[in-house]
Amino acid sequence: MPFTQYGVLSGTLTSHVRDDPDEFGRWWHVNLRVRSGAREFRVAIDVDSKNSAAGVQWKTIRTTSAKLGWPTLPSPAFTRLVSAPTTGAIDVIRHPALRVIGIRRLLHWLFRVRDAVPAERSWFWIPVLRPWRSGDHLQASEALEATLRVGALTLVWGEPFPENAAPASVLGMHNVHQNQGDPAGSQWWPENGIWQDGGVATLQADGSWLVFVSKFSTQRDHTDSQGHPV
Repeated sequence: MPFTQYGVLSGTLTSHVRDDPDEFGRWWHVNLRVRSGAREFRVAIDVDSKNSAAGVQWKTIRTTSAKLGWPTLPSPAFTRLVSAPTTGAIDVIRHPALRVIGIRRLLHWLFRVRDAVPAERSWFWIPVLRPWRSGDHLQASEALEATLRVGALTLVWGEPFPENAAPASVLGMHNVHQNQGDPAGSQWWPENGIWQDGGVATLQADGSWLVFVSKFSTQRDHTDSQGHPV
C-alpha cells in the first residue's frame, strides 16, 4: 500500500559520505547526517544497484521554497504530509517545479487545415519537460553532492525508518526517490502512490534551493491516479 508515514525532514546538514565500496549491500548509497532539533537523522539515498541491473536517473533543479510549496518553511523536525498537492508533498511527475522547465511556442500548422486558421492563431504553447540524466553510481553521487552544503538548511522528503531500526539517538530517512511507476509484479508495486516522492533540497548562499530527485530506470514516467505505470 502507499506510504502511511510519508513526510519531510527539516534540519541542518552536518555531514555526508558515500558507502564504503567494501561494505555496501544491494544498493549504493550516499548517506547524509541531518541535525533536526535535538536529534540527528541518517538519510540513505540510493544512487545505483549493486549489479547495475536497475540504474538510477536524476534531475537537479534550482528553484524557490515558494515554488516547492513551502512559502513558510517547516520547523526543524520530521513533519508528516498528506500525499496530495498543496500540502508540501512532492511528485516528480506532477509537481510543476520539478517537471516543467518552461514553455515553447510552436507552429500550429501541423494541427490545422492550411489557411483555415488565421495566421495570428497559428501558434500554440507546449511545456518543455526537464530531462532525466543517466549514469553510473559515481556520476549520480557527484550530482547529488554538488547540491549539498554542510551547515545549510536541508529538506528531505521520504519515509522515516522505524525508531527501533536505529540507535536511540538516531532516526533515519529512506525512500528518498520516486515512489511510483514501479512495474506490475515487482516487489515495490504495492507501494506505488502519487504525491509521495522523495528528494533533497538544500538552501544555497544566494537564497535559492537546489533540489536533487531521482528514480530507477525501471520506473515509468507516466502513472495513473494510484501511481501505477500507464
